[in-house]
Amino acid sequence: MGGPADMAVAAAFAQVTGVTQAAVNVLDAGSLLAAFGALGVAVVLFAETGLLVGFFLPGDSLLFTAGLLCAPGTGGAVHLALPQVLAAAAVGALAGSQTGYWIGRRGGRALLTRSRARRLHEGAARAEEYLARYGHAKAIVLARFVPVVRTVLNPLAGALNVPARTFTLWQIAGGLIWTLGLTLAGYGLGASVPNVDRYLLPLVALVVLVSLTPLAVELLRSRKRPATTTGPRTPPGT
Repeated sequence: MGGPADMAVAAAFAQVTGVTQAAVNVLDAGSLLAAFGALGVAVVLFAETGLLVGFFLPGDSLLFTAGLLCAPGTGGAVHLALPQVLAAAAVGALAGSQTGYWIGRRGGRALLTRSRARRLHEGAARAEEYLARYGHAKAIVLARFVPVVRTVLNPLAGALNVPARTFTLWQIAGGLIWTLGLTLAGYGLGASVPNVDRYLLPLVALVVLVSLTPLAVELLRSRKRPATTTGPRTPPGT
């Protein structure tokens, strides 16, 4: 026993086990892409935007990292094709949002109520606030750039009976801006800066901060707006 065939089988098993262990870390964009490639981008974005259980998944960093790994000259064992990543990202994000909306139409409020995840409930409260403050179109687009909110706004929009045509139009617009923008940003940086993948972690952190900029701008603008009075003032002495 223990001949060359057994050694080959053991080596193959070790290799498969190593890939499986890397793939288990769903919070690490690099390990997800190493295990599943462009298909992993579609699956993760579908789960994050369409299923309430996917609120913890790393959508922003996954898109940017995938774009970076498409650039020519980036080191490492993983290299992706840009057209495949762009298509997978768009399909996953758009199909996920539409699925989340129809889940909301058929009982999204009940699903949120049964969940015990504190972050999910906080995201739902913020998503409802965005819909009330910014209106349907702007809220649907802005939510794409806010982790957790982009997960819960879709079923919440369905539960609140946002018109299907309005939701579909603006989720497509926001989804394409989000997916294509972050992926191409990663690709552009990787193509223009040699060995940029060595600084992947700080770059991903920077991208996450930048992705929150539209929300921060809107919040600052909303705070600067003068408060409106509710109802007519009563003259003194009446």
